[in-house]
Amino acid sequence: MLRDKGTIFFLLIFPILFLLLFGTLFKSTGSSHIKVAQVGQVQVLDSLTKAQDKQLSQAASVTKVSSESAALEKVRNGDYDALVRQDGDTVVLRYSAADSVKGASARATLNAVLDKANLAVTGESPKYSLKAGQVEDESVKPIQYLTPGLMGWAVASSAVFSTSLTLVTLRRKKILQRMRLSPIRAWEVVAARISMTMIMALSQTALFLLVATLPYFGLKLTGQWWLVVPLVMCGTLSLMALGLLIGSVTKTEESAGGLAQLLVLPMSFLSGSFFSLDNAPDWVQGVSYMMPLRYLVTGSEAVLSRGGGVSDILPTMGGMLAFTAVVTALTLRFFKWNDT
Repeated sequence: MLRDKGTIFFLLIFPILFLLLFGTLFKSTGSSHIKVAQVGQVQVLDSLTKAQDKQLSQAASVTKVSSESAALEKVRNGDYDALVRQDGDTVVLRYSAADSVKGASARATLNAVLDKANLAVTGESPKYSLKAGQVEDESVKPIQYLTPGLMGWAVASSAVFSTSLTLVTLRRKKILQRMRLSPIRAWEVVAARISMTMIMALSQTALFLLVATLPYFGLKLTGQWWLVVPLVMCGTLSLMALGLLIGSVTKTEESAGGLAQLLVLPMSFLSGSFFSLDNAPDWVQGVSYMMPLRYLVTGSEAVLSRGGGVSDILPTMGGMLAFTAVVTALTLRFFKWNDT
């Protein structure tokens, strides 16, 4: 493996490129900014102080227009997210149903402005105050949720592909048969393959954490983050078992690579490697529970990003080891020393 520079690139460097790409794309995230067209005079907006106007500009850009019909057409076309005008004491808001998120943002923004205006008219101090904030610590960044998913995908790809392709190559070139006839014992061959794959998986983990914790990305390791090491080891065993099964039922490197790709790519999407499954249909979430990669991703997220501990990953590790036992039993059923 060390002699093959292409293998090193695709197993170690290529996954890191995805982390750099997604980490850079999602490095800065913010709330949705809306564009509002103001028709004529709207007292509640025109009477804002400089401080209030600055605060409003963080959520919305208000542009004064003269023609309501032209502005409505631009709202329908998406040039504006909403239109606002005043009819007596009533402030009228018009928005397109094509984007419910922007419409909800426009309603919430205008409601906040109206509440402050009504409070100023009554001259009474509010009895209650609202202090809103996110449930996560303000230091939490997207990289803390991207790293566990992409790292799990990288470990899955290397474990499944390298194991399945190696097994097929050894059997097709009669090397596996010669090993069987040599003084080398079977458990030594298996231990060597597991050790090599473990070293690769732990190297990937170290590289991901090293890159993600750079000041540019700012990954903050929380809780007992070192528990990711036994977690990755259990995940590697389960994914290696899947690779051995693929290598046992296929006869050529092409078919092994194709079947591995057919399983790893959908498994990555269905296990939450690239996006959260919180809003996925129930049947998708049900299917994901049968995939070892889901347990690796959720367990890594728990110890790296959510301050989790041993109690959070023990069930996860148990699920991956159970998957390993079941798939290994199937592998023994289909395993062959040679193609004949």
